[in-house]
Amino acid sequence: MLGTETLEAAALRPNKRQVFEQLVYKHQKFVLNVAYRMTGDPEEAKDLAQEAFVRAFRAFDRFQPGTSFERWLYRIVANLYIDSVRRKGRHHEESLNAPVNTLNGPVDRAVPDSTHDPEEILETHAFTGEVQKAMESITPEYRIAVILCDVEGLSYEEIAQVLRCSIGTVRSRIHRGRKQLRDRLRSYAATHNLLGEQP
Repeated sequence: MLGTETLEAAALRPNKRQVFEQLVYKHQKFVLNVAYRMTGDPEEAKDLAQEAFVRAFRAFDRFQPGTSFERWLYRIVANLYIDSVRRKGRHHEESLNAPVNTLNGPVDRAVPDSTHDPEEILETHAFTGEVQKAMESITPEYRIAVILCDVEGLSYEEIAQVLRCSIGTVRSRIHRGRKQLRDRLRSYAATHNLLGEQP
C-alpha cells in the first residue's frame, strides 16, 4: 500500500479519484471525530464530515503535494463548521438532565456521589459527557482553537496555519475558550454540588 507521502505527492496525477479515495480511507475517522467535537451531535458530525470530503474533492486540484493533507482537512472542516453556525444564527443549548448523544449512542448523565474527590469525578464517564456539552457552549471560533490545541495536540503555529490567523489570535482564542469551558464546568459542578460545600 502507498505511504502518506507517496499519496500526497501523487495528488496531481491523472488518477485523482483513486488517490483521493485512499486519502479519505486514511483520514475519515479523524475527520468524523473532529466534526463530532465541534457539533456535539453524531448526525451533524456525519453530515459535516461528508460535506468536508465533498469540498475537499472539488478542491483537490489545488492541494499542494508535500504539504499536510490532514492540516488541509482541518481547515476545511473548521471553515464549514463556522459557516454552518453563522447560517443557523443560533446557539444550540440542551438541558443538563438530557442524555448525552455520542457516536456510540446516548449515554445517561449519571451524577457521581458528591462525596467523591474532584479527581474521581473528572474521571467518570458522566463528566466526560459534560465536558462535551460544555465544549458545545463555547463560541465556535474559540471551540475550534481549543479542540485543535487540547484534543488534537496541534502547536500554536500549526493552528495558526490551519485557521489562517496570527499566533496571537490563536493564543487569544484558546485562552478565552478555556475560560468559557472552565466557567461552564464550574457552573455545572456548583449546580450539582459535585465539589462539596465551600468552607
